[in-house]
Order: sequence, then C-alpha cells, then structure tokens
Amino acid sequence: MIWLADLILITHFAFVLFVIGGLALIWIGAAAGWRWVRNWWFRSAHLAAICLVAAEALLGGVCPLTVWEDALRGARSDTGFIARWIHHVMFYNFPEWAFTTAYVVFALAVAATFWLAPPRRRGNR
Repeated sequence: MIWLADLILITHFAFVLFVIGGLALIWIGAAAGWRWVRNWWFRSAHLAAICLVAAEALLGGVCPLTVWEDALRGARSDTGFIARWIHHVMFYNFPEWAFTTAYVVFALAVAATFWLAPPRRRGNR
C-alpha cells in the first residue's frame, strides 16, 4: 500500500502547489494583464481551498490527506525517491500555532486579492 500513500502524498503536494502557486500566478497575472487569472471558477476554487485549510487549522483538525497517508504508511518509512523529497518539502517541525497563523494570514491574502484583483464572470468584461 506504499504506492497508494505515495499517490496521496503527490495529490497533497498538488493541492499545496495549487494554493501557493495559484496566488503567485494571480498576482503576476493581474499585473501582466492575463485574463485567465480573473476566471471566476478558478478564483473561487482557489479561495475555497485555502479557506478549507485555514478553517481546519482554526478548528484543530488534521488534514484528511495527511491522516490517510500516515495510516497507509504505518510505521514504515520505505518511500520512493520522489515521495520522500515531496514529504521533506511539505512538512516542517514547527509549533501548531505557527501553521494556523500562516494559514489564516495566507487565506486573508487570497481574500484581499479577490478585492484588489477581482475575478470576473464571462459576462463581466
């Protein structure tokens, strides 16, 4: 079942990349005039993703992807090369309040971006 744990880790990494990379692309795209960064569905999904993470942290919850991956790995640590590096990039040993603060601040930055560079529906050009 290690392959399934690796798949969950890669999915988790893609989610994190969407949240962090998405905001960077929105800022760059807004400055560069890229129309796709104002897409209503993309922006709504992006805001919902970080709000889910922030709410989870504020409520003291643990990400289900982390729980599933840990359960599948058990006590074993024989992961593949890519999975091992993705894991090292994504997980740090900081106090829980530091992560909660970071998630909430990031969510506020995404929400502020909604106001500063508002998304547009197709009819609103």
